[in-house]
Amino acid sequence: MNNKLIKVHPDDNVAVALVDLWQGDKIEFEGEQLIILADVQAKHKIALTKLNASDKIYMYGVLVGKATSEIEKGGKLATTNVKHEASTTTAKTETVSWTAPDVSSWKDKHFMGYHRKDGQVGTANIWLFFPLVFCENRNVELLKDVFEKELSFHKSTRQRQLLRNLIRGNDIEISEKEEEEKEIFENIEVKFITHQGGCGGIRQDSVSLSKLLAGYVNNPNVAGATVLSLGCQNLQIDIFKKAMNDINPNLDKPVLIYEQQQMGTIDEMLNKIIIESFEEIKKANTIRREPAPLSKLKLGLECGGSDGFSGISANPALGYASDMLSALGGSPILSEFPELCGVEQELVNRCVDDEKAERFLQLMRAYEDAAEAAGSGFDMNPSPGNIKDGLITDAMKSAGAAKKGGTSPIQDILDYGEYVTKPGLNLLCTPGNDVESTTAMVGSGANIVVFTTGLGTPTGNPIAPVIKLSSNTEMARRMPDIIDLDAGDVIRGEKTIQEMGEVLFDYIVKVASGEITSKADQNNQDDFIPWKRGVSL
Repeated sequence: MNNKLIKVHPDDNVAVALVDLWQGDKIEFEGEQLIILADVQAKHKIALTKLNASDKIYMYGVLVGKATSEIEKGGKLATTNVKHEASTTTAKTETVSWTAPDVSSWKDKHFMGYHRKDGQVGTANIWLFFPLVFCENRNVELLKDVFEKELSFHKSTRQRQLLRNLIRGNDIEISEKEEEEKEIFENIEVKFITHQGGCGGIRQDSVSLSKLLAGYVNNPNVAGATVLSLGCQNLQIDIFKKAMNDINPNLDKPVLIYEQQQMGTIDEMLNKIIIESFEEIKKANTIRREPAPLSKLKLGLECGGSDGFSGISANPALGYASDMLSALGGSPILSEFPELCGVEQELVNRCVDDEKAERFLQLMRAYEDAAEAAGSGFDMNPSPGNIKDGLITDAMKSAGAAKKGGTSPIQDILDYGEYVTKPGLNLLCTPGNDVESTTAMVGSGANIVVFTTGLGTPTGNPIAPVIKLSSNTEMARRMPDIIDLDAGDVIRGEKTIQEMGEVLFDYIVKVASGEITSKADQNNQDDFIPWKRGVSL
C-alpha cells in the first residue's frame, strides 16, 4: 500500500490512518511533510492542522466534533481531546440534483424470486410461526423442535453430532455421511420467531409490535404464517388483524391464528396446529422461483460493529449499490436514526419535497428529545468497539454510516412499523442497534439486507437473507464464517468505490435468486428484536 493517510473530503481538517503509524514517522501528504506526533493505529484520525480548544473538526465535509484541548498538527484525535458536536438543521435549504449511475447493462436483467398475488416478489419462501405474546414462546419452541427435526430444515450441527458421539461412547471424529439429512420439502423453509412483548409495558408497545409482526406476514419472503395467542394479553387478535389490514387490505396469504384459552389442553392445541400448518406448508412448497425485475428488490441498508474504515470502504460501496437499485426502480431502506446525527442537512436537502423534509426532522427531534429526557443522548451512541477502532464521536460515526444511503433522492420518510411502498430511497426511523434496526427494516418490507461491518457481527434475520460486507480484509480473513464479501480492496486502492459497489450489487442479485446462500443463513442466525419505543440507541 502506497498511501498511508486518506482525507475523505476536501474540506476536512483530519485524515484517516490507513496503516499503523508511529511517533516520528514523516509522511508526504498533499505536497507537505507531516510528522506523526504519537503512535496511531490504523483507522484512527490525525489532525492536518493545529486545532485549539473549541475548534471545530470536519470529516466527510461535515462537522463531526470539537477539540476539548489543543491538538498539534500530526497529533492523534481521541476521546480525551475531542467531543461530539454536530450542525443544527431546521429546514430544507436547497434541492440537490442527482446524477444516477449508469445501469444500462442491468436494465434487462432479473432475479429469480417467489411471486406473491399482491405483486411483491420474495427472495425466500418462508412459512413463519410466531406468538402474539411472550406467554406462547414455549409452545412456539415446542413446534420449532418438532418441525425442524422432522423436516430437517436445519441440518445437525457438528457440535450436536460431537455430543451425540460422546454420549454413545463413539469416536469423536464426525463423518461427512453422518452430517447428511434429507429435506422433505425443496421450496419452503419453516422459521420461528419468539419475543418478550405483547403484554405488560404500555398499550402502545403492543400496537407497535402488532405493526411489526403484520409487516413480517406481509413481507414477500413469507408464504404464510401460524400465529399463537394466549387470549388475555394486550396484543389482542383483533389488534393484529387490524394491523395486517392497515398494511395490506388485499392480503391474500394463509394466516392461521390459534388462541390457547379457547382450545383446551396444550396437546390438543399443538396437534391441531401441526396438522393444519403442515397442509398449508405443503401447498406453499408448490411455489417456484420465477424471473422478476430488479425493481422488486427492497434492500435494507445496515451497519454494525463499525470501525474507522466502514465509512470509507464498505458503507460507500453499499451506497453505490443503493444508488444502482434506486436507478432501477427498486427500494433501498436507510434506517438507524441516531446514526444520522450531524448529516441531517444533506438528507433534508435530498428529500423530494418539504413535507418529507419536515417529517424527517420531526422524527429526529422527537427521538433525540426522548433520549435526552432519559438521561442519554445521541452523543452516547458509539460503542466501546466503535471508539477503539476510531469512531470517537457520534457525528463521526454517523457521517460514515450515512454513506450506506448513497446520493439518490429520498422518496419517503417512514416511522417505525410503516411499510415501504415507494420506489427509490426510503428513510425508516429505527434505533441504531443492529438487530433492532434489521428487524424493523424487514418488517417494513425489506426482502434482502446488506450489513456492513468492520469489527464482525453474526447478525441475521428469520425471513430475509443478510449479506455481510467487511470494511477490511484482516477481519474478513479472521471471521470467514460470517463474512460474505470483503471491501478491503478499496482501502488498498485495488478497487474503486464504484467497482466494489458493482461487485456487491451482482452478489445481491445472486443471493436474491437463491444461487448463493448468505453466511448468516448458513449459520441459521435468526435474530429478531422488536423496538419498544423507550430509549434505544
